[in-house]
Amino acid sequence: MITSAANPQIKETSALVSKHKARRESGLFAAEGIKLYKEAPEELIEKLFVSESFEKNCSGLLEGREYVSVKDDIFVRMCDTKTPQGIMTVLKQPEHELGEMFPRDKDPFIVILENVQDPGNIGTIIRTAEGAGVTGVIMTRGCADIFAPKTIRSTMGSVFRVPFIYTDDIEETVLTLKQKGVRIYAAHLKGTTDFDEPAYSGGTALCIGNEGNGLTDELTQSCDVLLKIPMEGKLESLNASAAAAVLMYTVYRKSDKRI
Repeated sequence: MITSAANPQIKETSALVSKHKARRESGLFAAEGIKLYKEAPEELIEKLFVSESFEKNCSGLLEGREYVSVKDDIFVRMCDTKTPQGIMTVLKQPEHELGEMFPRDKDPFIVILENVQDPGNIGTIIRTAEGAGVTGVIMTRGCADIFAPKTIRSTMGSVFRVPFIYTDDIEETVLTLKQKGVRIYAAHLKGTTDFDEPAYSGGTALCIGNEGNGLTDELTQSCDVLLKIPMEGKLESLNASAAAAVLMYTVYRKSDKRI
């Protein structure tokens, strides 16, 4: 059992939790909690840490599994949450390619996130994307780190099932999508087309912009259709994840995106 916060394994894992640089350089990330442990693909799991109490009270979940036991107070110091569940999985970062977003059995349905900076928004969008049948998520480098603890928790395991990539050139990526027959829609304050109006047939991509500034002018000009979501009261717009959910399920309901 590890009893010291100075233990190299504790230091390395704590860095994965708190530092983007550590995650980027190692190609690993840490996922807290029972649900993410259960849903993590076996081939991605590198190491498993459990608290002393978890080992004592939840031994059935650990049957046949190699793990590192950690004294309770040291385990808490490793974690990002205030009341950790007592189990942390260290995993390889999954890697995907754009081609994975073009399944053979249905039209591609892609979500593009430009400079979405709140980790909770990123995670919630990916979770909703799985439910709405999205075939992939594309993010600009200005987006939050998908492997940050809050983002991972917000996905509720969908991060293991929805293909995603970061792109260094979003305009070039959009051009590639268009060449593959994908029509590009964007939620935009200057939108003139009601979000429920298009048929969303064929390949479809939805663009969601930064929480405060929306889409950049460059990406806006690359879009085929600017959509508006009507607002009552004094609101100008919805939260990024809420707007994304409205649009994703509209596409899912109106089109042939269902499996």
